[in-house]
Amino acid sequence: MVSLYANETYKKIHFAVMAIEASARKANISGRDMHDRLLHQGLIHKRLFRYYEQLHTQSLNWVVDDTIETLLNWEKEEREIQS
Repeated sequence: MVSLYANETYKKIHFAVMAIEASARKANISGRDMHDRLLHQGLIHKRLFRYYEQLHTQSLNWVVDDTIETLLNWEKEEREIQS
């Protein structure tokens, strides 16, 4: 019997994988590159997992646009902090 926690974790992981792959396609980069960039910024856990309940109710296109926009903003902010 699968626990409720395992089922919720599976849903979040499945959602994140779908968002990462679709975002990579739209950004014309590999899924691995998108994953690495999102992981570096902490967006997988801080956004895709943390806000799963809100995000999974949106269209995939909306999630992709939001993910890419957030990634670019966070990367820009990181560059500004480092300069």
